[in-house]
This record gives sequence, C-alpha cells and structure tokens, in this order.
Amino acid sequence: MHLKEFDRLVQIMKRLRKECPWDREQTPETLRQYILEEAYETIEMIDGGNWDELKKELGDLLLQIIFQAEIAEEESRFTLAEVIEHINNKLVERHPHVFGDTTVHSAAEVKGNWEQIKLKSERRKSILEGVPKTLSALLRAQRIQDKASQVGFDWEDPAGVLDKVQEEIAELRAGASPQEIEEEIGDLLFSLVNLCRFQGVSAEDALRKTTEKFISRFQYIEQKLGERQQPLKAVPLEVMEQLWQEAKSRAQNT
Repeated sequence: MHLKEFDRLVQIMKRLRKECPWDREQTPETLRQYILEEAYETIEMIDGGNWDELKKELGDLLLQIIFQAEIAEEESRFTLAEVIEHINNKLVERHPHVFGDTTVHSAAEVKGNWEQIKLKSERRKSILEGVPKTLSALLRAQRIQDKASQVGFDWEDPAGVLDKVQEEIAELRAGASPQEIEEEIGDLLFSLVNLCRFQGVSAEDALRKTTEKFISRFQYIEQKLGERQQPLKAVPLEVMEQLWQEAKSRAQNT
C-alpha cells in the first residue's frame, strides 16, 4: 500500500510541474527555504508529541525531496530512483555489523565505524569534513566536536569541560576590546556546547526549550500587566521580576 501511495505522490508531482504555473517555475534554489521550514515544523511536532500533525509534516518534508528530485530528473541531472539507490547502498555499506561480518558491542562503536567508513568512501581529507556550514552555529559546533571525539580528541570527564568553561569565563572578564570580547564569548559558547555534548544533551534543543520557556514566562508578565492596564514600559523592573517568579512557580506546579 505504501509503495502505491509513494508512486501516486511522484505522479502528482510530475503533473503539477506540467500544469501548475507556480510549481512549474520553481527551481532548487527557490525551494531551499521550504526544506528548512518543513524540517523545523517537523521538529516542532516531535517536541510537542503531536503525532497526528507529525504525520502531516513528514509528508510535507517528503514532498520537498520529491520536488527536488523531479526538477533534477527534468534537467537530466539525476533521477529519484538514483536518490533512493544511493541511500540504500550507503545504509548497507555503513552498517557492516548488520549486513556484513563486523562485530560491534555498543552504539559508540557503530558511530565510530560510520565515521571511518565515510572518511574512506568519500575520500575526505579531514574527519571534520561533511558538516554543512549552513547548519545553525550551535548544531554545527556540536557535530564538529562529536566528529573530533570519534578519534579520541576529547575530555576525559565532565569536570575537565567545566574547568574549561570557567577558564573561558575568566578570559571573558579580562577581555578589553570588542574583538577580544567577541572571541571570548565564542570560546565560551563553544565550551558550553562541548559540555552539552559530553552530557548527552543537544545544545540546539536545550537552547530552543529555554527560549520557549522565556517566551512563556514573559507572555505571562504581558498578560498580567494587560489585565491591570499597565503598559510594559511604565512598570518598574521589580514588578516584572515578581510576575516572572509567579510564572516560574506556576510552571513548576503544573
């Protein structure tokens, strides 16, 4: 059944490219923003545990893949079948413990093998290659650190990372020029991302969740001041801080 629906999606896309003015004028470049948008919407549904909406967002994300492949096929660059063949071959090649005779004892060994196979098969000069520059800075930093750790370039324990964080804070305090301060803040952020990675936490997810928490608490302040008909700019910081603590307490008790 799923193969029938997949083929139906492909045929719908082909027809849209021929008969719909908007779809017909799209290019790989004009569609880039939609790939990002659909990916982030998919993540939002996963975070919220909204499975009905996740089903829809996964479909929207799949559409972008089909769209890109259809344009490429029209321009004789590659076909959808080649896209699928490539990922099939990659999965088999990079899981020799499943499809071959390699033995592994942990997920960490699987990751290590994956990186080594990638390095050889794609003829990369550095193990750090392959992390897109277009990733968010936090996510890219964590992926780079993760790759370096695969060859043993890593801290021995969290205490070492925490010491590095404290060292970077001290250097930030000593920073004089704007350039020095920017560099030290970058070093501090990089160290904090390393700490996240070492603790098994996604820096991207952690900051995203904290941002959402901030929004929720700040909107509580706006709501309460709105009920009192008090404009934000006219309210002392002490009052806003009191409301912030109320919002924090409410969240902890729910």
